[in-house]
Amino acid sequence: MKRLWFIVPVLAACNAQEADLTYDTSVAHPAYTSASPRVLIDEAHRNFHTATGRYAPFARLLEHDGYTIKRNGELLTADVLASCDVFVVSNAKGEKEKYLPAFTEDECGAVEKWVREGGSLLLIADHYPMGSAAESLARRFGVEMGKGYVSDSVHCEPGSKWKDDLVFSRENGLLKTHAITEGRNAAERIGRIVTFTGQSLKAPPGSAVLLELSPYAAEAVPDSIWKDGGKTYTRFTDPMPLHGRCQGLALSFGKGRVVVMGEAAALTAQISDGEKVGMNVPGNDNRQLVLNILHWLSGLI
Repeated sequence: MKRLWFIVPVLAACNAQEADLTYDTSVAHPAYTSASPRVLIDEAHRNFHTATGRYAPFARLLEHDGYTIKRNGELLTADVLASCDVFVVSNAKGEKEKYLPAFTEDECGAVEKWVREGGSLLLIADHYPMGSAAESLARRFGVEMGKGYVSDSVHCEPGSKWKDDLVFSRENGLLKTHAITEGRNAAERIGRIVTFTGQSLKAPPGSAVLLELSPYAAEAVPDSIWKDGGKTYTRFTDPMPLHGRCQGLALSFGKGRVVVMGEAAALTAQISDGEKVGMNVPGNDNRQLVLNILHWLSGLI
């Protein structure tokens, strides 16, 4: 008989997370010293991560690398998107319920058209309920979101309580070869990435997997959702094996480029319950991954 477990309320454990503002985001040799690409960070869809909030280290790192950072507080239209070269969405949430679609169909259509005509999108959607909220936008690019919680009993950091500090490295074969993971030179070559739970992704044909989930990875997905006493309850299945799925991918789409990540903390620096989480954790190359992703999306590599 299938066992089930519960999370009540949704995202209760996330409230302790805050940006690590002590993290050094300086860049010794900025990629851009002129003709700075414009990066627009979404804040119009109840985003858990914003440029002045938990994604402040992400935004500061890009500024120090020579990008111009702008914040978006409007619904997505052709005019809004025309103001940037790279559009970044991290953990958008539905308005009435966090798991409901964060974007209207018109917004999804505007982003799809903008990318097809040459724009670049970084779409980041974490574990439940973030995947559910962003799946309508991801589908425009052929990406299927797992919408659950991922763990890996083998390829995780030693001491990871829930086996959900996932390790992708050249040594274990889960970090795949791509311009993003190779960088422009040996100093930018990525060797080891750590993610923190997140969801799985199914890469569409023609895309490139960056972070491949192993045969030992599993995902607990929502079984049912209901309300009681003003609170939202979500029931999940036992973790189910994952086959051929990933946590990071890149693809060309028309004249544009897209990177989709199934975990958000890896691309910023946070403190959660007194512990470092993200590119501020020693021993990973997450910081360089952020820079390389933006270098690829802005056409530098």
